[in-house]
Amino acid sequence: MAYMVFLCFLTIVSILSSSTTITEAKVSAVIVFGDSSVDAGNNNFIPTIARSNFLPYGRDFAGGKATGRFSNGRIPTDFISEAFGLKPIVPAYLDPAYNISDLATGLTFASAGTGYDNATSDVLSVIPLWKQLEYYKEYQAKLIAYQGSSTANETIKEALYVMSLGTNDFLENYYTMPGRSSQYNIQQYQDFLVGIAGGFIEKLHGLGARKISLGGLPPMGCLPLERTRNLFGGNDCLESYNNLAMDFNNKLKALTVKLNKDLPNIELVFSNPYDVLMNMIKKPSLYGFDVTSTACCATGMFEMGYACNRNSMFTCTDANKYIFWDSFHPTQKTNQLVSNYVVKNVLSQFL
Repeated sequence: MAYMVFLCFLTIVSILSSSTTITEAKVSAVIVFGDSSVDAGNNNFIPTIARSNFLPYGRDFAGGKATGRFSNGRIPTDFISEAFGLKPIVPAYLDPAYNISDLATGLTFASAGTGYDNATSDVLSVIPLWKQLEYYKEYQAKLIAYQGSSTANETIKEALYVMSLGTNDFLENYYTMPGRSSQYNIQQYQDFLVGIAGGFIEKLHGLGARKISLGGLPPMGCLPLERTRNLFGGNDCLESYNNLAMDFNNKLKALTVKLNKDLPNIELVFSNPYDVLMNMIKKPSLYGFDVTSTACCATGMFEMGYACNRNSMFTCTDANKYIFWDSFHPTQKTNQLVSNYVVKNVLSQFL
């Protein structure tokens, strides 16, 4: 037992003592699909209220710019790109400030508020996953025109593809809207989503992708919004949501095993943020955090998006002391620690 505790301590020290390790690029690009966890501003260019292109979002980003990232600074895929020796930020595909030369080494198609389920994207009128794949096909055509067929095909083959979504399917859709919960019990709905994830990966593989990271769910019951709602539980983490996240993650992990057997030459990995985030929440002082149950922005209990505004007198002065930036999204510091963990423990096989 003492040995296991010692190993755990060494792991924590290793994460804390190192910033993102930057290496010479071993992947050609970082190409991202997902939700607000990895949206760098695509929602700025579609008609939706699911936006964060205003202060105090981005206040700790370079130049203090609110880019549309749901954080005070950078998001996980920015740190992953930098760790692979590529650029320190992964730009949004729909941002007209970037052209194909900027996007050749990485971009994100992610859209805050989306999920695996098309019905999830309908809630806030954001970009569904199938549309993100259509944008990727459009990007491939632009890349071939820019790099030439041979080089572009090599870029596509050697890129790292990152998927990060699923939380909204449960919290924004299944447990909030009446449709899916009347069609499926929770186990059936999980299987429905896993089927969509598998189909998406198969299509991505068919388009030339080989190195793919499938992201798991965080401890959803510990998001400040869910703790705020858990009045009868003393505002503790909602265990039922955390158990659901672990169940779903186990199904995604099983999917990666299956697809690695079924699809030729694929290198599919499961990137699970659950344990490292839960460790931060349970032992915040080991990571330099002071506050776990509420977020930095406004009261930190329920605000996100437009409710997280620069005029709130309650917004914290030092986001590095907080695990969460708004009631749903981590701070830049948390994003960096989680990314470091995932790079070292999962994505290192691509380095």
